[in-house]
Amino acid sequence: MAYGGQPDLASIFRNVDRDNSGQISSEELQKALSNGTWTPFNPETCRIMIGMFDSNGDGAINFAEFQALWKYVNDWTQCFRSFDRDNSGNIDRSELKQALTQFGYRLSESFYNLLMQKFDRTHSGTIYFDDFVQLCVVLQTLTASFRDKDSDRDGVITVQYEEFLNMVFSIKM
Repeated sequence: MAYGGQPDLASIFRNVDRDNSGQISSEELQKALSNGTWTPFNPETCRIMIGMFDSNGDGAINFAEFQALWKYVNDWTQCFRSFDRDNSGNIDRSELKQALTQFGYRLSESFYNLLMQKFDRTHSGTIYFDDFVQLCVVLQTLTASFRDKDSDRDGVITVQYEEFLNMVFSIKM
């Protein structure tokens, strides 16, 4: 039963927890989420989100962690909808650029081409909600890692190769 327009998260959690373990795996989460296309939610996005909210590192989330993840997904949904100006259920390159610019990123045209190539799984010139979330999480995580090394905030760092590898491979995603 929903109260005040809010969904009953306990019921949703129980329905998603197919094996009744009291935890939701990435695979269970994938089956529960919708990207608006009637296709399965991107498994990599599910894995990343489980990793973000899995406080004990066992690869699954409990009910409290699920509540936080639910809020996170809903916040991203509202964000995505605000940039999906034509209500198509996806965002094109222009809408992506507008979103990332509003988030404070100043990126080159060639980098936007790379993002489209990497996150447009359907090769349709658009990015769906689940891929948008993955793109934003990856971009935020890599940016935070870069900022840790950019002590003077000039957008330039000097790192040795192995230090770079450590930066990338130690990122929790």
